[in-house]
Amino acid sequence: MKGRISPAARKLRETVAFSLLRLSVLVVLGALGGIIIFLLIQGAGAISWEFLTEAPRDAMTKGGIFPAIVGTLYLTIGAIVVSLPLGVAAAIYLSEYARDGRLLQIVRLGIQNLAGVPSVVFGLFGLALFVGFFGMGISMLAGSLTLGLLVLPTVIGASEEALRQVPPTFREASLALGATRWETIYKVVLPAALPGILTGSILALGRAAGETAPIMFTAVTFYTLHLPTSPLHEVMALPYHVYVLATAGTHIEQTRPLQYGTVLVLIALVLGLSLVAVIIRTRMRKKRKW
Repeated sequence: MKGRISPAARKLRETVAFSLLRLSVLVVLGALGGIIIFLLIQGAGAISWEFLTEAPRDAMTKGGIFPAIVGTLYLTIGAIVVSLPLGVAAAIYLSEYARDGRLLQIVRLGIQNLAGVPSVVFGLFGLALFVGFFGMGISMLAGSLTLGLLVLPTVIGASEEALRQVPPTFREASLALGATRWETIYKVVLPAALPGILTGSILALGRAAGETAPIMFTAVTFYTLHLPTSPLHEVMALPYHVYVLATAGTHIEQTRPLQYGTVLVLIALVLGLSLVAVIIRTRMRKKRKW
């Protein structure tokens, strides 16, 4: 028959396709490995106990980055505290209650577009709304709210997708047993979708910890000797610390090893937070029976 592909040709196509996929994975892993090895070579020498536990001194050419580590953790956790409840609630409404139609499509399109807005725009928005209009000043609270809004579209998208993957038979069985719609969502759908929701949280954690533009207008300071004791205090943060050392400092070349060391700590912090979330998600998946 004309146009029919022989088994040998189909096998060749399959082999080529899989080879391209494997090559893509190898390129990504190679690039990631190259970056990590480069940072290890450049920054491992700067890592020490004093570097991790002391505050900077002598115009940030000596000392450590402890205030920046603590500030980054505070801002990241604050962003998740803000974005996770809002994102999950929005996802529940969009997937379980909202009626399909043009309005719902427009809302979803808006959320997708919001995820692509440059982070500096969120920074300026946070500066105008939280710092200026609500009078929070340059503070950890204003920075956490700004970062929370930044990662909110990611949390909504991942949570809605996780809720959609729960089989409809779960809902039908629960409703057939007499449960209300909210009881079905709360006791059946949400626990089943929790691993997928955690996946979105992991992505949000990584982005919140590594962003500079949103917090440079709303939360961080160039240098402080004190750790924040109130949400209305300004903080140091690892991404902004690297930015200052590499671009705005007066001893840029002298602090180069400290810059690479700080980046190494930031990556380790992000990977550590992600690892904890992955372990929790994996344990939850093992308990899932479907």
